[in-house]
Amino acid sequence: MQRQEQRVTRVALPSAVADYDFSFSATVRWILVEAGQDAPLINPGGLAVDAVLRRARAVTAEQPPMRSALLQHQLDAALGIMRPDPTDRVLAMAQDVSLVLPEPDRERLTRLSAVRKDEDLWEHERNYERNKRAYLGEDVLKDTGSAVVWWLSKNDDQVEGAVDRIGLLASLSAAANNDAIAPTFQHLVAPPADHMFAPAGGGPESAYDPGYKAEDAEAVGTGEPSQPSGPESTVDSLLEWIGFGPDDMDLALFAERLAQIAQLHGKTAAADKIRKRFEPPEPDDGTNDVTEGPEQEE
Repeated sequence: MQRQEQRVTRVALPSAVADYDFSFSATVRWILVEAGQDAPLINPGGLAVDAVLRRARAVTAEQPPMRSALLQHQLDAALGIMRPDPTDRVLAMAQDVSLVLPEPDRERLTRLSAVRKDEDLWEHERNYERNKRAYLGEDVLKDTGSAVVWWLSKNDDQVEGAVDRIGLLASLSAAANNDAIAPTFQHLVAPPADHMFAPAGGGPESAYDPGYKAEDAEAVGTGEPSQPSGPESTVDSLLEWIGFGPDDMDLALFAERLAQIAQLHGKTAAADKIRKRFEPPEPDDGTNDVTEGPEQEE
């Protein structure tokens, strides 16, 4: 029996994704099967090519378009065996198989994949922030008792400090719930400070300012109450008093929560000052640096 072959090139085969077709090329080889004298005449090359393409299409239609390199090896195995065509007149196989995805489609799929990854990351970050807000609003600041227990969990060796902060924690929990301070704790609440948002000590030497140095305030992050310059505390000393250090992971989120509470109570200016104080510093790209050269002599 004489074996014959035919080259097919750039035949579009479907993938598992609509409108994303593979480009298939291969050498189709076939052998005629003996038939009776009354059998009709055939085009053996056409039957063989059709049989191979049917077999290839059955494989590619189940596979994603981004896996063309792996799929090419699978087709090599699937088409590498002589099998009869549907009419049983020829045995057909394929070799030198090539399967590629057109470059424009590959670029589109790469961009879509990057967008999906960004969306997944954004969704995870949003869920994380939502959980943190729910933790602060619905658990930590649910009531004064919860706030006190939360502070003690962060400063378990500062029991007296917790007692000193009950009034402040009562104020925070009441504000977080848009409610009045419980009568039980009203006598522990200090009157509001007029310069609540001024820098501590009249300058930038605060644990939450960019110019802060750890040696300037040994009490920062230790749970010890800070020593304000006057009878009223600042936002920085307020946060130090609660127990936040400059590197505390919850600091920015707590400050944003505090700003939202101020906003809910109509204190827009105070909310803006809190946000401005804790917004991340802009990177220094050196555009504001001015280099002056030596004056030229006349």
